[in-house]
Amino acid sequence: MKSWVEISEQRLAANYRLLSAAAGNDLSVLAVVKANAYGHGAELCAPVLAAAGAQWFGVTDAAEGATVRAALTEAGTPAKHQPRVLVMSESLDEDAETIVHHRLTPVVSSVDQLESLARTLQDRHQQQPFEVHLEIDTGMARQGVSPGAPLHRILEWLGTQSTIRLDGVMTHFASAEIAGSHQTASQRILFEEAVAQIATSGLRPGWIHAGNSSTVDNPAEGPLPWLDTLARGLGARAMVRSGLALYGYALPLECEQSYPGPVKTVTPQVRARLQTVMTWRARITALREIEADERIGYNGTFTSERRMRLALLPVGYADGLRRELSSTNAHRGGWVILRGERAPIVGRVSMNLTIVDVTAIPAAALGDEAIVLGEGITADDHARIAGTIPYEILCAVKEKRVLR
Repeated sequence: MKSWVEISEQRLAANYRLLSAAAGNDLSVLAVVKANAYGHGAELCAPVLAAAGAQWFGVTDAAEGATVRAALTEAGTPAKHQPRVLVMSESLDEDAETIVHHRLTPVVSSVDQLESLARTLQDRHQQQPFEVHLEIDTGMARQGVSPGAPLHRILEWLGTQSTIRLDGVMTHFASAEIAGSHQTASQRILFEEAVAQIATSGLRPGWIHAGNSSTVDNPAEGPLPWLDTLARGLGARAMVRSGLALYGYALPLECEQSYPGPVKTVTPQVRARLQTVMTWRARITALREIEADERIGYNGTFTSERRMRLALLPVGYADGLRRELSSTNAHRGGWVILRGERAPIVGRVSMNLTIVDVTAIPAAALGDEAIVLGEGITADDHARIAGTIPYEILCAVKEKRVLR
């Protein structure tokens, strides 16, 4: 292969165990494998995470859930022993059949969704109660039902059903990476109100969950103890949903301006021990030497200032390598790692080809493997140069993936 992505089974499993230990014995960790496991390949990662102890997976939609189910079955996990799969985005009517057939757990927030699911269950003559998780909108205005009258309508509907059971209640924090966040505090209050309303209705979900990787990687005053206490009050179990950290990355923890701490950045508890899971490699397909004053790449944005030796890599923005990693003589761009050394990108990253400077790496040869993303050049590096977030960098990589 000219270019490929390696997924470290050992590192992925180690990250999950680290997050589980950080969350503590009283909280479960749902492994988020949505967006094709953040670009790492859900069909590869799900069996590894299941073997590491994951009892819950989070996916975007019913189609992703079916893919995870198929991967677990292919890996030899019997259906009755497979982790549960939470469909985290709200579903359409057309998704109900897939959700029921593959035993997925949908996130719901409207009576219309529930009625669509009930019709499908009736058509399939489903006898055993089908479990759903209810999302509460506590301040993101994205999806979920608001506490009060809208929530009351759903609870009233659920109270009349025998085919659908409320198994979980969840919300999502918009600013979990900010210590002392006023927004998180407000969201917690609204979620408490919603849980109290559910308790008053007489319904007893088995799970209460909120937050993401930053919820685990947070100072002592973070929301995990609160979440556990809230769940215990309802006789339920608490769960946190971790995605980015599974793959070796974590957003830097910051502080609200009014936070009483001495610094504006809190040292993360988990980040230092996470291991990156993805390594993107590409082989040198051509080498050439050029003289001074020669232009390199589209529009000649980089002009050689001396004699240079250049290597060609068969990757570009069509493969997920951001065009912002391009360079000019006045602006440094990205780099790759070749024979343990940095080889700067020169000129523009094009659709499927990228040129790097190997003048200072005289041993570089045809067929040598360059690390495009991984050790020595991370998604954080790419994101910083491209002015984006590591999530987007990882999800954009399109090369063939293999476990190692």
